Amino acid sequence: MQTKQTWRVIDTGLRRAAENMALNKTLLEGHQQGITPHTLRFLQFKPSALLGFHQSAEQELRIDYCAEQGIDIQRRITGGGAIYFDETQIGWELYLDKQTLGTADMSKIARRICEAAARGISTLGVDARYRPRNDIEVDGRKISGTGGAFDGDSILYQGTLLVDFDVERMLRVLRIPAEKLSDKAIASARERVANLKDLLGAVPDMVRVKQSISQAFAEEFGVVFEAGELNEQEQALYGESLAEIDTPEWVYQHNRPANETAVLENIVKSEGGLMRVAVSVDQARQRIKQIWITGDFFVNPRRMVADLEAALKDTPIAEMAENVHRFFDHYPVEMLLLRREDFITAITGALDGEREAAGTA
Repeated sequence: MQTKQTWRVIDTGLRRAAENMALNKTLLEGHQQGITPHTLRFLQFKPSALLGFHQSAEQELRIDYCAEQGIDIQRRITGGGAIYFDETQIGWELYLDKQTLGTADMSKIARRICEAAARGISTLGVDARYRPRNDIEVDGRKISGTGGAFDGDSILYQGTLLVDFDVERMLRVLRIPAEKLSDKAIASARERVANLKDLLGAVPDMVRVKQSISQAFAEEFGVVFEAGELNEQEQALYGESLAEIDTPEWVYQHNRPANETAVLENIVKSEGGLMRVAVSVDQARQRIKQIWITGDFFVNPRRMVADLEAALKDTPIAEMAENVHRFFDHYPVEMLLLRREDFITAITGALDGEREAAGTA
């Protein structure tokens, strides 16, 4: 009889957002470097507003509200959208490699891991199911959102499980239209999400919740989990990561300059997520001066967006689409249900506003 592999499980407890993000960076980079074994991590946050890696804090969050309420603002190392996180949610993360998963296709990875997590959640007494592209739901209501990031052959795949979540507070943290904060809109938002407390009639035992998820992953991958801690090399890497992440420079790195007023904007919802585009145009020369792309989407490597922005700087408007295709033809990138045409559509929509303005001047 073949002996099962042993993977590590760690529970890093309730922490500040910067510490949790630094641990993400540590464990993903450590796994790629060979100092971190295959690991399942459980975590919880003190009240935090978390940006996706490509998002702008000014665009996505009510920064003044967060300051008034003592809510930390941080940036994840993964893509996706802005979320509110606090003690009423449990986070889980897997650090694995492509060989273990048998694929580098993020949509296939999402399905496999989410279906396993759903089976674990279901053992608590609810009917949890995977919902493409990366959610877990109960009776059509979202109970867990997930996402992932690659670093070479290593992957971090993470999920959030709602236990006793305050939807209204989340809505007040996010920068959304005021009408979405009406009593009717808040009630509607509550109907779209599910909490374990509401489904089960009481807050479940957190130890049991974690055991259920651990067991589901153990069965899915044919392994056993053994409790552990960070090793000395990971501790050293964690110190370096925290020094980088626990700074305004990290948190606000993708903010658009506040003094950029003559900027055309467009928002596009595609199968791959929500994309916001802002374009500064030299109308006399009909050229793109600068472009900013943010939003709720997943790409690897993460710097691809910055590289695309750089490639389109000072581009003739008439050559924009051609230059986007040329960029992707020579740039190896993994995208979750996102296509190069989505970038072209979003940028074109912003530029159409410029042409309309020029035509009515």
